[in-house]
Amino acid sequence: MKSTLTTVAAVLIAASALAADNFIVDKNHSEATFQVRHLVSRISGRFDDFTGAISVDQANPAASFVEFSIKAASINTGVEGRDKDLRSANFFEVEKFPEISFKSTSIKPSGRKDVYDVTGTFTMHGVTKTITLPVEFLGFIKDPRGNQRAGFTAHTTLNRKDYGITWNRALDNGGTLLSDDVDITVNIEAAKSAAAIKEEVKKEKTE
Repeated sequence: MKSTLTTVAAVLIAASALAADNFIVDKNHSEATFQVRHLVSRISGRFDDFTGAISVDQANPAASFVEFSIKAASINTGVEGRDKDLRSANFFEVEKFPEISFKSTSIKPSGRKDVYDVTGTFTMHGVTKTITLPVEFLGFIKDPRGNQRAGFTAHTTLNRKDYGITWNRALDNGGTLLSDDVDITVNIEAAKSAAAIKEEVKKEKTE
């Protein structure tokens, strides 16, 4: 009896794995960007180096899974001196904390069309917290070479002080140089294989 139950369980697990479509984030057609207030304006930046994997179970979205990792040293605001400061102990301390990561623990419908509440563990600057991201599923499509792709977008606001990134400067007339809140947007295009991503990049370089 025990052997039979074990066999059934193994079959169910295998069936679940087969039901899911596994995708790899295409870095060349994705972005991880942020905005933060500076004085009375807003400064934008991005991270240039990141990886991710997504398992999509269309029949049971709650069984889907996502993980995403960013190289903190790849921060890019377009100003070399500022980026050097952002990599330093004043902010990200990239040598000590080289990665920013997110790994989902649950996925639930939000009540809005194609939008899911994706809860997971988020780690930045050595601090790990549980957060929930509203992730919009943008659909499936086949690229010109017949490879299946999927699209997602997520937007959230984080308080950098919650992650120990506290540097700021008081202004003489009140207020601070930088805001504590940082707006983050991640746009993802993912493909079902690394080969499909390489094929697309190679094709774009020759066009």
